[in-house]
Amino acid sequence: MIHDWKRRLVFVGGAIGVGLAAILFALACEWANDVFHRMLAISPYLPLLLTPLGLVLIVFLTRKYFPGSQGSGIPQTIASLDPKESSKIREHVLSLRVALGKVALTVFGLMFGTSVGREGPTVQIGAAIMHNMGKLARFPRHDLEKGLILAGGAAGVAAAFNTPLAGIVFAIEEMSRSFEEHNSSTILLTVIVAGITSLALLGNYSYFGHTNETLAFGTDWSVVLLCGVAGGLLGGAFSRFLIEVNKGLAGRMGNWMRAKPLALAAACGLVLALLGLASGGSTYGSGYSEAKSLLDGNAALPENYGLLKLAATAVSYISGIPGGIMAPSLSAGAGLGVNIAHIFTSVPAGAAIILGMVAYFAGVTQAPITAFVIVMEMTDNHEMILPLMAAAFIAKACSRLVCPTPLFLTMANNFLYQPTNTPKDGDNKAGDLK
Repeated sequence: MIHDWKRRLVFVGGAIGVGLAAILFALACEWANDVFHRMLAISPYLPLLLTPLGLVLIVFLTRKYFPGSQGSGIPQTIASLDPKESSKIREHVLSLRVALGKVALTVFGLMFGTSVGREGPTVQIGAAIMHNMGKLARFPRHDLEKGLILAGGAAGVAAAFNTPLAGIVFAIEEMSRSFEEHNSSTILLTVIVAGITSLALLGNYSYFGHTNETLAFGTDWSVVLLCGVAGGLLGGAFSRFLIEVNKGLAGRMGNWMRAKPLALAAACGLVLALLGLASGGSTYGSGYSEAKSLLDGNAALPENYGLLKLAATAVSYISGIPGGIMAPSLSAGAGLGVNIAHIFTSVPAGAAIILGMVAYFAGVTQAPITAFVIVMEMTDNHEMILPLMAAAFIAKACSRLVCPTPLFLTMANNFLYQPTNTPKDGDNKAGDLK
């Protein structure tokens, strides 16, 4: 009985910790974004110098002091769930040191204008918090190694987006790719407590506000088909590109990228600055404010914003810095939806935008249920649930034509079977995953 209460206290304490960490992380990211835009107000050309230098410094710190914190953090978290994976790797990628590095370096990246989000990193941070909290109680090995990690990752998504249902679905569909009844109550309890923590401190809000857009059944549903196909193909192409780069390109270019990580970071920083100039500064940051302004109907963004945001997110990711792709992907999908709205003038623009968001997000992740649930919760729009579901599943089917395997799962497998994964004394290559 005492052990049962001790376990419950660990779950509740860990969930509160995940919620607090997500809130503090969000506030820090907003501050970093504000710092960058104040710098941008001085001169739009400053990023041509500061962004490459910033990325070089971030990649150096990542590889030297926080290996395992690269990228979104979702592949590392998925890899840590593998029963064949050594506990040494799990202790490394889910260490509190790596989690703190993830927070600091992601914030640092936003301060220099990278196109990254905080939601993916919050998954790794949440999993790390729950994993380390689990050591305080005598949990069965299965609970400690899988249930707690799943719960922490799910709570991270729920607290970061304020979307509790999406957190549960994300754990089932993306992190485990198969659901075990034994873990359901653990995940549900952790998500609820993390969500309550966020609700108590930030209030009841929707990530992208509230939309009243609806889509009448009939000819207007052709926009669902186009959004699904376009979002799926673009999202699949984006994922396939990241997978190929993550595996390692062949030839002289691939050799240069592997041998010169700091030079690669500088080159990526320069490309990000050029994309920022081409977009009028709209491709910097997570893309949250741009997506929200598109939904509100008061955005003044370039017509090719969606493609430019896609490119900026890909460049940020392959540079090797910590940072996620979830929020930037939603923003790129919103840009795609605006382009499609110009074709279907009888369809409300807001409806096309959220369809573009869910379709592109589903195309990138190949997790259609997570995609439509997360967008439905973030926009507080239940009237669009059927069109969103249809667009998400069409997008997944189209994405698989371009990218046969899911992005995060493939990267997790690459991480597991790379020969440099096993940490050795003084080895800073452990967990090197872009």
